[in-house]
Amino acid sequence: MSEQFENLLAGMADAGCTETEIKGAEQIIRSGRLDELKKHLKKCRSNLLDEMHESQKRVDRMDYLIRQTEKKQ
Repeated sequence: MSEQFENLLAGMADAGCTETEIKGAEQIIRSGRLDELKKHLKKCRSNLLDEMHESQKRVDRMDYLIRQTEKKQ
């Protein structure tokens, strides 16, 4: 596997992709289906965005609880 693809896989790990997603990308690369790699990366990005939105919902909930607590003081 070329250094470029090794860097891509390392970048996926740095970005927070799961082991399953990284292994999937590696399989796609090894099979030579590079047109499919872009779709796979976009799916991984979508999953990261979903996680981010869920985290934001939890932060918003904590902000609400903090405001409620401050009102009672």
